[in-house]
Amino acid sequence: MNAPDKVTFLIVDDDEVSVMAIKRVLSKLRVTNPVEVVHDGQQALDLLRGSPAKPALAKPYIILLDINMPRMNGLEFLAEVREDHELARSVVFVLTTSDAPSDIAAAYAHKSAGYIIKEDPHNSVKAAIEMLNSYTEVVTLEH
Repeated sequence: MNAPDKVTFLIVDDDEVSVMAIKRVLSKLRVTNPVEVVHDGQQALDLLRGSPAKPALAKPYIILLDINMPRMNGLEFLAEVREDHELARSVVFVLTTSDAPSDIAAAYAHKSAGYIIKEDPHNSVKAAIEMLNSYTEVVTLEH
């Protein structure tokens, strides 16, 4: 069980290289928050909603969301989250390689907290994780 104020990072990304890069940066920055990883939007919804066999992911959490994934992509996931009364206030940062204006607009239309483009995988991921770590230390998230 998480400490009461320990924010879990939920990484929703099907690219193992990206997931490993995020985990490596977390380790290098000595970020000790719990990390959960799923590989598409449907797996993320299943984890966030829980089931009789497996309880939902405990709050507080921050979702790091890729856009281009199989089964349910990031924008479909984000739309579903915003329609779900229990999940609607989830904090979601899009962390993706897509710089398409339509993807950026759609993410913000669904109230993402930020849109981060993985231009240079190491440096942009490192900067994003540093920002998110500071965010978790300053912002009070809903439990």
